Amino acid sequence: MQRDFILGHLPFWLVTYSLAVIGWTLLGRFLLQFLVPPDSPLYIWRAFRRLTDWAVAAAALLVPSLVAPPFLPLVAAFWVFALRLALGLGMYAAGWAPRLAPAG
Repeated sequence: MQRDFILGHLPFWLVTYSLAVIGWTLLGRFLLQFLVPPDSPLYIWRAFRRLTDWAVAAAALLVPSLVAPPFLPLVAAFWVFALRLALGLGMYAAGWAPRLAPAG
């Protein structure tokens, strides 16, 4: 008998989905920064910044200072997607991720 697809693998889904949301929001922040001033009161811009400021700050610590600040969201998105891949593969290897059932 197979475990429930969603609840049986809840840690896998929470980690991968959360990192995907952060990664795609970082890409959106990168594109949106060319259209919106940094101190804009728009709620979408404020939400993007509030959700991703920690990742951009971490990327600033990981990369050389030669990377211009407008490109830090792209660098952060790369690291978030790399972390998502590594954790997803690790969870799959540990048996925490769903597997495809053999064709019957």
